[in-house]
Amino acid sequence: MEDSYLHKGMRKKLAEAIALKGITDKNVLKALENVPRHYFMDNAFLRFAYDDKAFPIGAGQTISQPYTVAFQTQILQLKKGDKVLEIGTGSGYQTAVLVECGAKVYSIERQKALYDKVKVLLPKMGYQPNLYYGDGYKGLPAFGPFDKIIVTCGATMVPDKLIEQLKPEGIMVIPVGEGDVQEMTTIIKKGDGHLIKATHGTFKFVPMLGEREWKS
Repeated sequence: MEDSYLHKGMRKKLAEAIALKGITDKNVLKALENVPRHYFMDNAFLRFAYDDKAFPIGAGQTISQPYTVAFQTQILQLKKGDKVLEIGTGSGYQTAVLVECGAKVYSIERQKALYDKVKVLLPKMGYQPNLYYGDGYKGLPAFGPFDKIIVTCGATMVPDKLIEQLKPEGIMVIPVGEGDVQEMTTIIKKGDGHLIKATHGTFKFVPMLGEREWKS
């Protein structure tokens, strides 16, 4: 794996372009500069690695648009040392950005082919998140509760089991909606269990599949 000066220069330009779109968190922008996105992409798409677009990664999944990754990470309001549950490891790109931001990441992926690829790739790149193969709707109760939860696939509703695994005053970021377009939603869980929800515009994600679909 080669990360050339050309690649680094392209990442710097990408981060500058993302900043112009409204991302202000310096840690998030720095993470975009540091993570070599081309490592996560199929050879056919390598020359587009630093375009602000999503691309296929196999198993019907995509590597998210860098702006979307930055947007979700920014509204997660990460603090260094936060224990973060990521639902949908996918390519591992968002996972790497979370680690670069100082989070202790627990990530779950239901596509075995993607899980097998990422569990080799990320350590090779120097990242050491906790990776699991399983059903995202169930989360990882054995390792909760979590300071933050980020869902990187479109959900038709907010799973109760994930709310249960969120710490009081914790934040969940989840795209919610039927069909191809979802509303980016933040949920803050108050100490008394009350939930404060806010929406942040529409985005497109691959669907978060239910338990029956996951088993098949």
